[in-house]
Amino acid sequence: MRVVVVGAGLGGVAAAVALHRGGHEVTLYERGAELREAGTAVVIAPNGVRALEALGAQDAVRGRGLPGGSGGLRDRRGRPLLVTDLAPAQRQIGTMAVVHRTELHQQLRAPLPAERVRTGMPVERLESDPAGVTVISGGTAVRRADAVIVADGIGSTLRGRLFPGHPGVRRAGRLDLRGVLPRPTGLDVAGILAGMLVDRRTGAMFGLFPLGEDHLYWYTDSALSETPTDPGEARLAMLSLMADWHPAVPAVIEATRPADIYADAIARLAEPLPSFALGRVALLGDAAHAMTPDLGQGASQVFEDAAALSRHMAGAEPAAAAERLRRYDAERRPRANRMIAASARQGRLTALTGGTAWLRDTLLRAVPARFAARRLAAIWQL
Repeated sequence: MRVVVVGAGLGGVAAAVALHRGGHEVTLYERGAELREAGTAVVIAPNGVRALEALGAQDAVRGRGLPGGSGGLRDRRGRPLLVTDLAPAQRQIGTMAVVHRTELHQQLRAPLPAERVRTGMPVERLESDPAGVTVISGGTAVRRADAVIVADGIGSTLRGRLFPGHPGVRRAGRLDLRGVLPRPTGLDVAGILAGMLVDRRTGAMFGLFPLGEDHLYWYTDSALSETPTDPGEARLAMLSLMADWHPAVPAVIEATRPADIYADAIARLAEPLPSFALGRVALLGDAAHAMTPDLGQGASQVFEDAAALSRHMAGAEPAAAAERLRRYDAERRPRANRMIAASARQGRLTALTGGTAWLRDTLLRAVPARFAARRLAAIWQL
């Protein structure tokens, strides 16, 4: 089957490689001048790790699991709210992995032959008919396909064309600031690694994870007063906001170079899509189910998409494309849409302030230690 994948982010390359390995004639279109993934790091939940294993991409996360210690939710000072030992928790719910986005992208795309990639080729629209799909780029028909996979991200152009009445994405009113840095010498971060700190005064949140043996990955989530224009300015604002948090928090942010910091306004689909498949066209990743980062499920859901797509398209002939994509939609849409709603609920929970936040913290502290891993699994929908 001739398959076109539009968009070469993590989901696009994972799907393209899986379909190529499945014997399909795949062409990957990317609007950028080269295949690359910008950003910091990504935390892949256990379900995402399992999806990568199903895709045959387990080497991308091999040796990247979280080390021993404790993890979970803490208050801004680092005092436990809902904390558990990582080793038994990972035995119960599976291993989490932390990987630099650039390295992960390179590993995932490596098996795709260079001749299957077209860079500098933004796809503007798709023209479908019963026999196939014509791909339009630069106002010209550039490819005829039996199936097209749309993986062009949260700001998907094609999603708007496929669902012209859909409201698109909506901002959540919060700022995501994240960075990567070498581990500062002499700074003790062991007590707050592999977890999140929340502040009931402001509703802000800070997460810190080990990235390999000698780097750290951190991220923050706070109320958004205006669209971020400069990561350096956003960094200074966050340092002011978190000056009296656990001492490692401002130290880690201050030690990160502005060039290694990314700032984004958090957004999600305003409402779920009515379908992930229309005839011979299917959507994948943020184009299909953009969600807030509160459950850390964005990348994991992308890999689940790619694994399901590969499985449903296995051995398919061109005439079966629409039916196979309907099966993909039937499997993935209910789960991904539940994750959109669950992520939004978790975001509202961690952003609480005042008396309701005090009650949240009190209830979390009351969870018995032996139930903490189970409760965290329920919160993170793993």
